[in-house]
Amino acid sequence: MAGNFYRVACGDCENEQIVFGKAASTVSCAVCGTTLASPTGGEADIEAEVVETVEAR
Repeated sequence: MAGNFYRVACGDCENEQIVFGKAASTVSCAVCGTTLASPTGGEADIEAEVVETVEAR
């Protein structure tokens, strides 16, 4: 049950933060509150721009 961590950039405010690729809950931007990732039951639906893979497992 390994997953990847991604650095994503918010489309509204350009804030960058780390998101787990298999997020089990909705991930919001810490600055403006825009949804960055939504759970789908497996891989999360990442709605922000993926800047890089921080840690691949």
